[in-house]
Parts: sequence; C-alpha cells; structure tokens
Amino acid sequence: MSKKEEIKKLAKYLITNSSGEITYSKLARIFDIKHVSTISNWISYLENAFLIFRLERFDFKLKQQFIAPKKVYCIDSGLMNTIGFKFSENRGKVIENEVALELQRRKAKENSFEVYYWKDYQQNEVDFIIKKDKKIESLIQVSYINSKEEIKEREINALLKASKKLRCKNLIVITWDYETEEKFGGEIIKFVPLWKWLLE
Repeated sequence: MSKKEEIKKLAKYLITNSSGEITYSKLARIFDIKHVSTISNWISYLENAFLIFRLERFDFKLKQQFIAPKKVYCIDSGLMNTIGFKFSENRGKVIENEVALELQRRKAKENSFEVYYWKDYQQNEVDFIIKKDKKIESLIQVSYINSKEEIKEREINALLKASKKLRCKNLIVITWDYETEEKFGGEIIKFVPLWKWLLE
C-alpha cells in the first residue's frame, strides 16, 4: 500500500475516533508502521492540512504532559459524518467535537488561553481544562443530556475530583438542551446548553 493510502487510512481512523485518546506507539501497531516517529509525522501532516488537531493531557509536570496520550479532534464536524461515524449514533462525540472547535477558536484569539483535557490514574476524565495566565479557569464536561435524569454520575464525580486536584471552582457541563445550576458534593455545577455556550 502506498504512503498516500496509509495516510488516508490514518485520517479516517482518527476522524472516526474523534475525541478519543491516542498514542503514537499504538497507532504504529495498528497500521504496522515500524517507526513511531513516522506516525507522529503523518499526524502533523494531517494537522497542517487542517483535518485534525491534537489536545494534550494536563499535568503540572511538563514531561508527563508530553508523554501522556493525546486526544484528537476533527477540524470540521461535517467531515465526521461524511468520513467517519454517523451523527445520529454518536451525538455525544459530535457535540464534544463542536466544543473542542470553539475552544480552539477562542484560543486563537487570546494568547493566554490554553486548552487541555484531564485524566487521573483512576480513569476519571474531564473533557476540557481551560487555563489562563498560569491559572486553571474552568473545568468543562460535555454530555448529550436533555434532562436531570440523564446526568451521568461518573462525569460529575470526575469534575469534583478534578476540582479538588486542580483547585478550580468553575465547573461546567455543556449539554444538548438542559440548563440549571445544582450543588454536588458541596460544589456548584452549571449545566449550559451547547447553543447558549456558543453564544457567550
């Protein structure tokens, strides 16, 4: 198979698995590529072609941040439906991708604006960490929910654990169409519909 075809396969894989964690070593095994650096270079090609972008895992230690798995998002949510999965089957991934895109836009407008994701050793995960001027400003989960009954306990627990670890009280869940403020574990969590958050 030609290099061009291999890169196309990699692009489809990454777009299909948008918002998922990746490691270069795992991708090298999947695509039977001898050198991990080759995968890293190919992903850089796809970034430079404005197909995808990477998100680093937040860590106070810079070395850990560099070696931790990355998350990959698609630069155009329409491509996800065309090349990868179907919207109706993966609404949660699609709205997470939309949030990632909007955060990238905000980052481009503001030099001090940094975006990461967070995950601890117990696999608690927060979708987005917003850092400004050396301070964690907000923690954001994205969840396709329309009502209180659909709130997932694991997502709330992850927010609370990250809040304690990162000393951040601004906790947000971006939803499809559910809005409220509610106290969990002594902390206020704001639930904001995607459309409203995009207009902020």
